Amino acid sequence: MSFTVKGIDHIQLVAPAGCEEKARGFFSEILGMKEIEKPEMLRKNGGVWFQCGQQEIHIGVEEDFRAARKAHPAFYIQHLSELKEHLEEQGIEVTVDDRLPGYQRFYVADPFGNRLEFLEEDD
Repeated sequence: MSFTVKGIDHIQLVAPAGCEEKARGFFSEILGMKEIEKPEMLRKNGGVWFQCGQQEIHIGVEEDFRAARKAHPAFYIQHLSELKEHLEEQGIEVTVDDRLPGYQRFYVADPFGNRLEFLEEDD
């Protein structure tokens, strides 16, 4: 082959119209991701973008919104137990899953019901 897949630039999650403030509250204020400015030509579409390590999370508006309850992004976390405690203190339900050998992990739903996975490799 003459091409190479080099990595992931961003992940798109969908949300209903008017989602921006709830998205900022969750992804920026609770998870600590930095909001990044959308290009001028895309702002009219609504939604909001966040930096996540070298990648980005794009929250896009979908007219007939339905949450992704199975498909999901997974985020590597340093100090996973501290994140779990922080989320629980914020009233966010955490579902622990111990079925992946070599990792600690759990799932949460974003404010729109999309599934998110957080994991850390065992020491």
